[in-house]
Amino acid sequence: MAVAMANLCPPPFYDAKLYPNSKGFVDGRLCQKIADSIDCCLPCPLTDWVYPDSFETVGTVANWVATASSLCCLYLLLSWALLPVDKTNRHYLSICLTLAVLLMNMGFVVPLAARPAQCYDRITPHGMHTSNVCGASGALLILGGWSGVMWAFLRSLSLHLQICWQVTVGRPFMYFAQAAGWGIPLIGIILALVFSGVSFRFGTVCHINHANSLADLWIPLLIFAGITVITTFATFGYCVKVYLASLADNSASTEGSGLPSYSHSIRTMTPRQAYRRIKRVIALQWRGIAIVLIIVADVIFFSVVFVFQDNVVESVTRDPKVAESWVLCLIGSSGDKNQCLKEASKFVVSQATVTAVLLLLGLNGVWLLFLLGRRSMLTGWANLFMSLLGRGDGKKKEFVSVDARLDAKADSRSYEMLSRENSTVVTPASAEQYPPAELKTSAYYEQNAARYHAPSRSFSTPRSPVQRSWDVQQTFASPRVPQSPPPPPHRSPRSPRSPQPGFERRNENDNYESMNPLGMNRI
Repeated sequence: MAVAMANLCPPPFYDAKLYPNSKGFVDGRLCQKIADSIDCCLPCPLTDWVYPDSFETVGTVANWVATASSLCCLYLLLSWALLPVDKTNRHYLSICLTLAVLLMNMGFVVPLAARPAQCYDRITPHGMHTSNVCGASGALLILGGWSGVMWAFLRSLSLHLQICWQVTVGRPFMYFAQAAGWGIPLIGIILALVFSGVSFRFGTVCHINHANSLADLWIPLLIFAGITVITTFATFGYCVKVYLASLADNSASTEGSGLPSYSHSIRTMTPRQAYRRIKRVIALQWRGIAIVLIIVADVIFFSVVFVFQDNVVESVTRDPKVAESWVLCLIGSSGDKNQCLKEASKFVVSQATVTAVLLLLGLNGVWLLFLLGRRSMLTGWANLFMSLLGRGDGKKKEFVSVDARLDAKADSRSYEMLSRENSTVVTPASAEQYPPAELKTSAYYEQNAARYHAPSRSFSTPRSPVQRSWDVQQTFASPRVPQSPPPPPHRSPRSPRSPQPGFERRNENDNYESMNPLGMNRI
C-alpha cells in the first residue's frame, strides 16, 4: 500500500518509502541507493523496461506452444492407458518421462489460463505467498524440470547397462527407478520452495528466487543433467568401439569356416556378434535416446540462461555502475524505454535467446509425440471407436452361427446334410460277408502250447556254474600262448547278483597278454 508522500526519485523510478509495508516479494525489487535515505526502484515488472513490447507477445506464444505440447502428452498418456500394448509399445520409462514433461508444460499453461497480475504494487512483484497462481506455476515448472532430468537420467542409465554391461534390467530396476524418479524431484521441490521460493521475475511464469537457488536447485539439477550426458556419450563411445572392432573381426568368414560355435556367453561373444546385438538395441531405443538428449539439452540451456540473467540482476542491485548508462538514459528520456534498449542489451540476455529457451521448453511434448508416438496408435483409436459404436469386427466374430451360415453358402457340399434338389443319393456299398470263424477254447491252446527252453546263457535264474573249455581260435587269443589255461575249479553256486565265471579276475600274468582279441597295439 502506497504512502501519501512526495516521490523524491526522478521518473520513471519510485522511492521505496512509498511502499513500506508491501506483502509482495520485496527482495524482487530492482532498487539503487541514491542517498543515505533514498532508494529509487524501477517500476514492476522488470522485463517491460529492458525488452521491447514484443516480449510479451513472445511469452504468450511460448505459453500457447506449451499448451499444444501438453495436449500431445495427454494424447500419449491416454493412448498408453486405453489402447492395447501391441498398438502403443508402452513402457514405464516412456510413460513417466511423458508425465514429467506434462508437469513442466503445465507451469506455462496455468498462467495462460489464469492471467495473473505480476506485481503486488508499482515496484514489488508477486510471490508464492501473495499469488496462488505464481506458486502453482513455479512449483509445476520446478517439479517438471526435476522429473524430466531424473527420468532422462534413468532412461540413459538403463540403456547404458543393457549395451555396455549386458545387464537385463527387470523389476528391481523398475522399483529403483520409481523411487528415484519421483522421490528426488519431490525432495528437490520441497527444498527449493522452503529455502528459496518463487516469484514473477521473468515473464508471466514464476521462477525460483535468487537466495540459495544455486545450492537447492541449479547445482543438483545440472549435476544429474551432466551425468546423463556423460552416460549417453559413454554409451555412444562404446558403440563406436564395438563397431570398429567388428570391422576388423574376420573370424566369421575366415577362421570360423562356418562351424557352429557357442555364442550365448558374454565372454565368448565376438566383436561382430556384439555389434549386431548393439545394433538391434539401438534400433529399438534410438527414439528414447533422442528425446533424452533433447530434454537434457533444453534444461541445461534454460538453467544457464536463467542463472546468468539472475546474476546480472543481482549485480545491478549491488553495483550501480553496471547499469549506470542505462539508468541515465531512462532519466534523460523521462522514462522512454525504447530509446534505452540499446543500453539495456549490454547487461541482459537477448530477446532471441529468451525466445529460444521458452519455445524449446514448450516443444518437448511435441518431440515426445513424434519420437514416442506410433502410427499404429491411430489404428488402435479407430478400432476402439468402431468397437464402441458397434461397427467393428467384434460383433461379427461374436456369433459363430453367422460365420457358419456364410461358409455354408460358399460351399454347401462341404456338409453331410445336403438338400434333395441339388444332390444325388449315394447308396452305401454292401458289406462283405465272411464265414463265421470257429471259436477256439482254452483247451485248444493248451494242447498246442510249446515247452519253453531257457537259453544256455540266460541269467534270469540262479544256476550252478557250467564247466566249459577254452578254445584259442574261438576267442582269437594270441598264438604265442602255447597251452590253454586250466579249467576253473568247481565252486559253490553263486547268488543271482554274483558275477559269472567269464567275468572273474585272472591271477596269472600271462592272461593279461591274451586280453587283446583284435591283436592291436602290439609291437
